[in-house]
Amino acid sequence: MPTIGVLALQGDFAKHLAMLKKLHVPTVEVRDRTALERVDGLIIPGGESTTMGKLLNRYEMMEPLRMFAETGKPIFGTCAGVILLAKQIEGSDQLRIGVLDVEVKRNAYGRQIESFEADVLVPQIGELPVRGVFIRAPVIKQVQNGVEILARYGDDPVLVQEGTILAATFHPELTDDTRIHAYFLNFFH
Repeated sequence: MPTIGVLALQGDFAKHLAMLKKLHVPTVEVRDRTALERVDGLIIPGGESTTMGKLLNRYEMMEPLRMFAETGKPIFGTCAGVILLAKQIEGSDQLRIGVLDVEVKRNAYGRQIESFEADVLVPQIGELPVRGVFIRAPVIKQVQNGVEILARYGDDPVLVQEGTILAATFHPELTDDTRIHAYFLNFFH
């Protein structure tokens, strides 16, 4: 059984930890490089991507996270996590890990008050849709070089995969549905 780290510097990391607990997965709250070295995979939660980027830089974790991804260790980013993983952010040069070959637009669906929920079909996990909780969510504007689109909302990709990197612009951890986290755990088989 792999040990999954959840980046716990800022954002909704507790919900991801609770979801992994439901799946009986050993977890570690990752706040520094030492904790990162103890995990087999990592979840980067939603939150405020600019703040998270500054904290990652301050704690000298950007390069270790890039190395973590480049060695093929699985990473799952949600919402702000997608922004941090993206190689390109429209109109921004904010600090980011930059290992997922996509371009994103921050807060593309609007402000907090314009957050919404919608059913999202993800054929890889079954016929029943997942409930997508979109909170100040980014939009994936472009995918490059083999990034697979697993789900869309309208025309926009909302769940993508590149190798062992999974990225959701919505918050699956805010529902009771464990299927997307379970899909991520399949990366270890």
